[in-house]
Formats: sequence, C-alpha cells, structure tokens
Amino acid sequence: MRLPKFDYFTPTSLEAALTLISEMGEGAHILAGGTDVMVMMSHGRLKPKALIALQGIDGLNEIRFDAQNGLTIGATAHLADVASHPDVLNHYPALPTAILHMANVEVRNMGTVAGNLCNAAPSADTAPPLIAMEAKVTLSSLNGERQLPLDKFFRGPGLTALEKGEILTAIHVPPPPPSSGASYKRISARCGVDIAAGGVGVMSVLDGEIFKQARIVLGAVAPVPLRATKTEALLQGQTWSQELALKAGAKAAEEAKPISDVRASAEWRKKMVAVLTTRALEEAYERATRR
Repeated sequence: MRLPKFDYFTPTSLEAALTLISEMGEGAHILAGGTDVMVMMSHGRLKPKALIALQGIDGLNEIRFDAQNGLTIGATAHLADVASHPDVLNHYPALPTAILHMANVEVRNMGTVAGNLCNAAPSADTAPPLIAMEAKVTLSSLNGERQLPLDKFFRGPGLTALEKGEILTAIHVPPPPPSSGASYKRISARCGVDIAAGGVGVMSVLDGEIFKQARIVLGAVAPVPLRATKTEALLQGQTWSQELALKAGAKAAEEAKPISDVRASAEWRKKMVAVLTTRALEEAYERATRR
C-alpha cells in the first residue's frame, strides 16, 4: 500500500516541535523512531497530515544515571542503546531483558522506549518492568512540563494521557532501593520476534527474607498494563519461599483479564501469567539478595 501524502517537519529544538504540534493540532503526529508509526501508515491505520520528527533535537536522546536521581531516558534514545548502556545493565537489568526480547535487531536500532510507551499497545514489553520500578514520564507542552506516574499514562489500547500539544520527552526511573530486585518475563506463541502474548514485570524489596514491598505488573492480558494489587498484598510482609511464589503466580492469574485473539487464548494466557509471575518473583528475589 502506498503511503498517504503528508508534510514532514524536522525541528531542531523542543520549543519548535511543541509549537508545531500545538499549531497543527489534530492530524499531526510525532515521530521518534518510526517503527510503529510507519507500519500503521503502510497498513492504512494512520493517515497523518503531518509528521514531526524529533531526532534532530539535541539532548533528547540522552541516557543518564546518577545514584541520587536515578535513570533518565530521553524520548529519542534508541532501544538498543538503552539495553546496552552500562548503568542500565548494572542497576535496571529487567529493562534490557524486556528490550532484547522485543522484535529484532533492526527495530531495536531504530525504535525508542518512548515510542513503545506512546504506542500504548497492551503488549508493550517495556511497560511492565518500568511500571514495576515506579517509573514516571515527563510530558512537555508550551505551557511547561508535568510528570505522571507511568501506571497513570495508559488509558486503553492505543490511548494515553497525552493532552493536546503535549510530547513525552523523558522517562524517569528512581534509584533501586537497597535489597531490591526486578525482573521481566514474557512469552509469545511462536518466538521472541512475535508480539508478547503475556508478560510480567516484578519489583521486590526485601527485609532479610521478608517482602517489604512487591509490585507486579501484567502485560498483554488486559486493555492496559495491569497492576496485580491482590497478588502484591498476598506477598506483603511474608517470608520468601517457593510455595509463596507459586501461590502468587496463581493469584496473578486470577487477576489477569485476557481475551482470546490470534496470538493466544484467554485460558492459555492465564496459565502463562501464573508461570511467568512465579519465575519473575524467583529472579527478582535472587537479584535482591545480591544487592
């Protein structure tokens, strides 16, 4: 299918990009990596009157970490660069795991974490581990900036909390707490290149062998990434054991709200949530005991 006609803008400052998106309004679309946008356009699901590319804006591709403020990922930072960044690998290993199981090398070299989030697919791989690690997003407009917890960003499949004239400019992840560990586990029907049929992000904070805090986020089994709050409550204050991890997996499966589609049945997805939650808790526990 031929792409529809559209205007293409390459602003060199954030202010210029924000001015364009504000003035052009409905029909203008932001382009970060383009791996989702171009596919939607080629399939006729997106027909923008204008594309506003962000790649030419200095500093928007930054990946920065410090022990006090944590991790900052700019809107045009490529997935591959985030996954290979030494500080991300050292302090946030669940995120590289999620990225390296996404798509293929070519997509990871072009796509961005911000784009993966803004696409708002229920199966977005970066969302569960980032939400589990209490990430926030910066939404910028000509009126200034606002920060929003990532678990409040998603409103439905393809829908986000972005308001008219806003651009997601950065993702912020706080420093990992002491004695904490995070993990992401996912599964697809055929192989890793496929879109996830189920995914689980976990963050565990331990006090010795006791769960001081647990955050569990389910992907691809609800309209938006789903916090498994009942499962978190089950773990709170409990002493780690394999039996407890299995119980948590079963509880998470109860909380999942999957549908049946071309990638998997709802019944299969629920069973996989139980398995993935247990495995993610095991890995998060192992990482927490090493910190």
